[in-house]
Amino acid sequence: MTKTRIQNLNIRYYTPSPPNPILNLIHMDRGSSLDDDTSVHLQINELRKLSETCGSNTIFEPQSSCEARECNAESVPSAPVLRAPEKKLTLFALRLSIFEKSATGLGTLGFIWATVVLLGGFAITLDKTDFWFITIILLIEGTRIFSRSHELEWQHQATWSITDAGISSFRALRSSSHILIKAVKQTFNPLSLIRKPSHNTREVTQVDHLHVGRWNYSRTPTRTWISSDVPLLPYGKWVFLSRNISKVLYWLQLLSATACVVLSSTRLVNHNYGEVQKGDSDKRNRQSALNIFYALALAEALLFLSEKAYWEWKVIYCKLLEEVNKECELGPSGMVSIKRFFYDAYSRCVNGSIFDGLKMDMVTFAIDLLASSSPDEQLIGARILRQFAISARYSDDALQKIGVNLSVVERLVEMLNWKDPQEEEIRRSAAEILSKLAGKRQNCLRVAGIPGAMESISSLLQTNRSLGDGADEIGEKNLILDHANYSFWTFNHLGLLILKKLACDHDNCGKIGNTRGLLPKIIDFTHAGEKLLRDKNVAPSQILTVKRSLQLVQLLASTTGATGKHLRKEISEVVFTISNIRDILRHGEKHPALQKLSIEILTNLALEEEARERIGGTGGVLKELFTIFLNQGMLENQNQVRRSAGEALAMLALESRANCHRILRLQVLERLIAALEFPMLRVTAARILRNLCTYRGSDCFYLLKGVIAAAATVLKAIMSEENKLQEVMVGLAAQVFKHMTSNESSIMFERAGIKEEELAKALVQILEKYRHPSAKVPRIRRFTIELAIWLMHDNVKNVYIFKDLGMEKELEGVLETTAELESFNIFSGSVGLSRHTTTIHSLVETALNLLKDQ
Repeated sequence: MTKTRIQNLNIRYYTPSPPNPILNLIHMDRGSSLDDDTSVHLQINELRKLSETCGSNTIFEPQSSCEARECNAESVPSAPVLRAPEKKLTLFALRLSIFEKSATGLGTLGFIWATVVLLGGFAITLDKTDFWFITIILLIEGTRIFSRSHELEWQHQATWSITDAGISSFRALRSSSHILIKAVKQTFNPLSLIRKPSHNTREVTQVDHLHVGRWNYSRTPTRTWISSDVPLLPYGKWVFLSRNISKVLYWLQLLSATACVVLSSTRLVNHNYGEVQKGDSDKRNRQSALNIFYALALAEALLFLSEKAYWEWKVIYCKLLEEVNKECELGPSGMVSIKRFFYDAYSRCVNGSIFDGLKMDMVTFAIDLLASSSPDEQLIGARILRQFAISARYSDDALQKIGVNLSVVERLVEMLNWKDPQEEEIRRSAAEILSKLAGKRQNCLRVAGIPGAMESISSLLQTNRSLGDGADEIGEKNLILDHANYSFWTFNHLGLLILKKLACDHDNCGKIGNTRGLLPKIIDFTHAGEKLLRDKNVAPSQILTVKRSLQLVQLLASTTGATGKHLRKEISEVVFTISNIRDILRHGEKHPALQKLSIEILTNLALEEEARERIGGTGGVLKELFTIFLNQGMLENQNQVRRSAGEALAMLALESRANCHRILRLQVLERLIAALEFPMLRVTAARILRNLCTYRGSDCFYLLKGVIAAAATVLKAIMSEENKLQEVMVGLAAQVFKHMTSNESSIMFERAGIKEEELAKALVQILEKYRHPSAKVPRIRRFTIELAIWLMHDNVKNVYIFKDLGMEKELEGVLETTAELESFNIFSGSVGLSRHTTTIHSLVETALNLLKDQ
């Protein structure tokens, strides 16, 4: 989505609602490109990202905790240190306060000089003209100082509310002084005012029109007054509204300062203070005293006018506020936030030390507003924090400040429960901030550690499944569409995104699973019917919902330890889990990324025996997996999906006689054997065949007789390949040869062009190479010994061959180096599952006995 640029910074007020939040969420989800109507490359890129994330490890190998959960570390390149844009405002406030305090100091000194020296010492001897000039100047200066001390307060109150009235008051104030600045600008650039007025007028009109439509839904207090709307007197309400007082005070200051300059200059120029008669000692110093007073008054007024000129130059001509707003990336609606920040910084500089305002920054300012009880201030704070949290330039610093402040995180979590339509933007902003915060491991733990956090996040998800009429039925899921004034789907996306990031931590997965009603909600979002999956014009947000929910379920199902076992049980017990995945496998050929996630969920669920049987017993799942695995029409770059389907099938056939029977009834044996010739499928095809041969049961022995056709291919792979492929082929050979007679095996060796002596030598070399168990090929020594035992049983001559090759020595070495690593079929992280029925010690003892007996 093209980022909107605001070209005209003269638009300083609230504009329409932000762009479609769902489109923003799609861009927030890294790697979630969903325009899959006709683009195949898009899905291929997604698959590549998935494969890079998952790596080459599978559940058939042990993994360290770091490898198992790589999503914890959000790798962000170190960005250069950027100067905070708000520093320009705090520096501007500092310089203005220097003018202001200097003028106030001179004014105070002049006031004291006039009252003590002039009116006190020369009151009787003063000329009538000077007396009234001094009196008027004192009254003017007193009025100006009084109004100046309160004008800032009134101006601050004018920006207290972000409703239309509050904004219009500031706009009217700014536009009233804009006429003078236009004249100055025209002097420097006469053509600028010819081009811009129509454009500005048009844009301001559009802003005002859209502004009113958006902020009609702004929440206003019902039991308290809004300070900017207080009618100070019962009559003339518009004039005496508190938000309009600041305009009166603003012009009153300018008029009083101008009058002071005129009066003081007049007296200083005329220099006519009356004649002093010779010998009149009472009037001897009157002229000097008056010169000092008028000079002080003139200097003070000029300083104040200089301050105002500097203000207008920076704000109107140089557009400082708009520049900072643009650099902060707050958009046109952020101008109110910038003004509030500037007034707060200026107030601190004026009322306290001139350096107090320098300590302010936008993030801390927004955090303070977020804790306010005012809805307008909460909205301003939430908007600032949201924009800084999603900004590529400022997110690191902003998220660090937010994350270390536990009260702010608690406040954001609390806001997730605000379901009032008038608080929709605050709630959405809080959810977006938390979604970014959860992407950092340390912050992720803080968010999940807040009591009630999971329940608050769960409240973002709206599935609205109706209750059944009785215990013998389940209510239907009703689709909740976005209301005219509320975006339910936006919150669904954000809720899933937050949970997905939290689930990258093992402990958080347990909390998600223990939150009442949350797992069924998540699984409801994995539902995607045929119409949705095959529609070329489907909305990206709908696919994004399914994808995020699948990613979340995949993370939960892949959790290790007792927590993972519990989660897999809970997920598989939800009656819609497997059927929803089956629909994606059946109709999701246009969305291979969704298919891959679905298959990975099945693979992880199949770690549990009970879930394995549920999956196999759900009609069509095995068939759809084989359709994907054996589909030669898929693009080569989509082989990741095929390989994942093969791993799922190998898992479902593991230690499950019922699933082995179901697979054999699909009559896919010949196609599995043919898959051994395809490099991308050889490993998974060999695992499926081995598990079928191992766990098929005695009644299916003859159904697998055709597997002997794969023997030649298997032997060649053993002799030529290494590592993982060699491991699975050795394991398959040990099972395939059990279906052969001695004559058949001799024919097979002859057909493969390999002698038994060569195979025996290759097996010994394998044991020599792997003198210690390997995490990459944890079963290779076991499979090698199994195949050696079969060779010695099949032909006595092979016993002598093994003796001559030093097999006995290698077997004794295996006895000294066995480890638990070699005792399992599969692994959940670094925990072994599905222990082999025969220990490797027993196999070694059997092989040694055969060597010794002969």
